[in-house]
Amino acid sequence: MGSLKETSLQITGMTCAACANRIEKGLKKIEGVEEASVNLALEKSLIKYDADKTSFEAFESKIESLGFGVVLEKKELSITGMTCAACSTRIEKGINKMDGVTNATVNLALESATVEYNPAVLSVADVITKVDKLGYGAKIKSENREEASDQRAKEVETQTGKFIFSLILSLPLLWAMVGHFTFTQFIYVPDLFMNPWVQMALATPVQFYIGKQFYVGAYKALRNGSANMDVLVALGTSAAYFYSVYLSIASIGSNAHMVELYYETSAILITLIILGKLFEARAKGRSSEAIKKLMNLQAKNATVLRDGVELSVPLEEVQVADIIYVKPGEKVPVDGVIIEGKSAIDESMLTGESVPVDKAIGDAVIGATINKNGFLKLKATKVGRDTALAQIIKVVEEAQGSKAPIQRLADQISGIFVPIVVGIAIVTFLVWFFVASPGDFASALEKMIAVLVIACPCALGLATPTSIMAGSGRAAEFGILFKGGEHLEMTHRITTVILDKTGTVTNGKPVLTDILIKDKENETELLRLIGAAEKQSEHPLAQSIVLGLKEKGIEFPEVMSFEAIPGYGVKATVNDRVLLIGTRKLMFQHHIDIEEGLLVMEGLENEGKTAMLVAVDSEYAGLVAVADTIKETSREAVTRLKELGIEVVMITGDNQRTAHAIAKQAGIDEVVAEVLPEGKAEAVLALQKQGKKVAMVGDGINDAPALATADIGMAIGTGTDVAMEAADITLIRGDLNSIADAIFMSKKTIRNIRQNLFWAFAYNTLGIPVAALGFLAPWLAGAAMAFSSVSVVLNALRLQKVKL
Repeated sequence: MGSLKETSLQITGMTCAACANRIEKGLKKIEGVEEASVNLALEKSLIKYDADKTSFEAFESKIESLGFGVVLEKKELSITGMTCAACSTRIEKGINKMDGVTNATVNLALESATVEYNPAVLSVADVITKVDKLGYGAKIKSENREEASDQRAKEVETQTGKFIFSLILSLPLLWAMVGHFTFTQFIYVPDLFMNPWVQMALATPVQFYIGKQFYVGAYKALRNGSANMDVLVALGTSAAYFYSVYLSIASIGSNAHMVELYYETSAILITLIILGKLFEARAKGRSSEAIKKLMNLQAKNATVLRDGVELSVPLEEVQVADIIYVKPGEKVPVDGVIIEGKSAIDESMLTGESVPVDKAIGDAVIGATINKNGFLKLKATKVGRDTALAQIIKVVEEAQGSKAPIQRLADQISGIFVPIVVGIAIVTFLVWFFVASPGDFASALEKMIAVLVIACPCALGLATPTSIMAGSGRAAEFGILFKGGEHLEMTHRITTVILDKTGTVTNGKPVLTDILIKDKENETELLRLIGAAEKQSEHPLAQSIVLGLKEKGIEFPEVMSFEAIPGYGVKATVNDRVLLIGTRKLMFQHHIDIEEGLLVMEGLENEGKTAMLVAVDSEYAGLVAVADTIKETSREAVTRLKELGIEVVMITGDNQRTAHAIAKQAGIDEVVAEVLPEGKAEAVLALQKQGKKVAMVGDGINDAPALATADIGMAIGTGTDVAMEAADITLIRGDLNSIADAIFMSKKTIRNIRQNLFWAFAYNTLGIPVAALGFLAPWLAGAAMAFSSVSVVLNALRLQKVKL
């Protein structure tokens, strides 16, 4: 019997005792579970289990397979003390091993960790304690982004101070080193600088004050049974420094000025590494430029009406339902609804469209957009973290903090990299001391130091996250929100794009075009009944009928009963008369004879209109038709996708004729029509079974299952919150050209990541043998190591200049 543990899980979705019993039985069937009980009232389960045989993940998986959920929390932590990929890999593995943690990712570039865990099993304090035990620091990440920016600025300032101090002490040592070369005999070197005790005095503060961070980091890593960049730097510089101390003591009584010392090697190495960290810190600050740009879009203050008095208050103090005044030229402070006035609103920050949008009473406005020419009175609907801009910033931050699958190889290598390098360094020393240059300790030591210093896993750790940060940030500036690194990576593999018709290919605002009523004498009365029935429906087509009838001055009576039949139409009782409005299938289901209306219906459908049959009291009564025009950019967008070699499919609940008419206008060849909401997800699965990588693009609630099923779900930003929640990418502009733009940004980012990984691997693959063969002085190896990390970050920053 292994070690018995107890855990408590918070369960969602239970509605009765049968649910609790089902979960309890399921948990007891898991190997290693000794006892399991489920409390319906508390919505909790208590499990006693053998930790050697099972884990929290097994319980979560079992509960989800039974159709229920486990409540999880997600926290973002700031991590301190990381110096390379080996550090981030160790922390990530350590947290993921904790019972109750479902997923943890550590981002070296952002110096953060994102942890998803079960709060019933452990707390965020437990995670912080675990990170501390691993030798690093952790705290809950501040939501104050200015504070984070100040910390970055402070880090740059600290590294700058360390570099200047280290450089001042190292330059005389470098000058002294030059004096040992015969080709520099005409260069004057002060005799003082050749004195070993002066050199020791200069090198010691650099070694133990500036270099203290490497010793501390190495100690913490070794104490926890791992090795990182600090171990390599501490070993290399210590070898050079202490060997020089030995030579200095041994030279007492002789001509010490002629002894070749290595103080400059250790001092210059530390100086160059600090310089690399300084460049790295500055570059990391630039990589989050997209977040700063988005934050700067926000208004600083808002004019609110409180107790009949106009007040200018900080944005943070605005509350939901506050009445806000927005003058011409001012930014809209928060999301709201216009209750007085009309104006043109510049929404280019959100949609990318330069033409202002006319807004009037009842229209919604978004925070950070600009009121161009009219005075507006708003009622705040969303403030603080709930505004559209705040949500965009949150998505970008989460994407930048996530990890792409392509990084796995780098993580695996970095975990074992340092021990291998130490082994190679030792072999290098032995080969030079016993074979290549027998008995020459100094020469062998120099080669070993060069190997230790040039081999740094920093570039490997920075290769992917810096590109993800820069790529996702740049995409956000174009109105493309990737929810995570894995989605950014997958998008470039897409082979098929499925487009929902209404609101995606089309404008989603159909208008009433045709009214063909059989009984002309009672047409107005029948239209009153149709309007009353359709008024109860939330479908865009129903709303267009209601709007069209209202414009004709028709008033609607009260509805006695109403039923929406998804994919078919509606059934309602109005003034004691039963109405059916919808498709042929709806009429056939209720055995309505519609033969006289079919020919007219087909004609309208061939024109790209959606016709709906009307029956009253089981008798055909006529039909109404609406038309939804395609977006101006749809045809251009479809052409771009085809040029990229991507198959384009349109899917809709509309009938075949209407669907093909719209598809023809958009240049789409393949159409799947008359599909019920659940059928859209099935259509996605059918294409996936053919080996295709499918992107689903939609904007409605009924698109959510298909968006979640697809390899990549893209939600049109002008659509519903449910669709955007289910999607992997949000296209804020509502323009189908954003699909090709998203694929383009994905390809650019992945290419950039591959360049970074190639450079990081090639650098170490070539650098270590070159150093081992004696072709690199230790200080040159240190310079190369610093350059490798900086070059990877700078290459990633090129993504911030990408143009569509």
